[in-house]
Amino acid sequence: MPLPGERELRAWDAEILGGHPSQWRARIEAETRISDGQALERRLGLKFRDDPGGQLILLVSDTRTNRRALASIGTGLDWLGPHGTREMMAALSAGRDPGGGGIVIL
Repeated sequence: MPLPGERELRAWDAEILGGHPSQWRARIEAETRISDGQALERRLGLKFRDDPGGQLILLVSDTRTNRRALASIGTGLDWLGPHGTREMMAALSAGRDPGGGGIVIL
């Protein structure tokens, strides 16, 4: 899903649109291997700044390397939202607005 803007080249990996009980939107950014946590943090922050409507879900492959990278970032991605994998997947599986963003590790 491209970010808004006439000459914008960046895009989200996916987008979920929901309408029950009201309209909601979640952007998905998927990472198979996090090599630089600070670069990921900056990139997500800039994309979210330029396309702020709705929540952002960071989908991360469940690997030892990625878990270490997320741990090294610490609170740097707390702005994504409070939801973890279980809460996020339960809401999305039921077709409900997750009520905020978060990190999903699969």
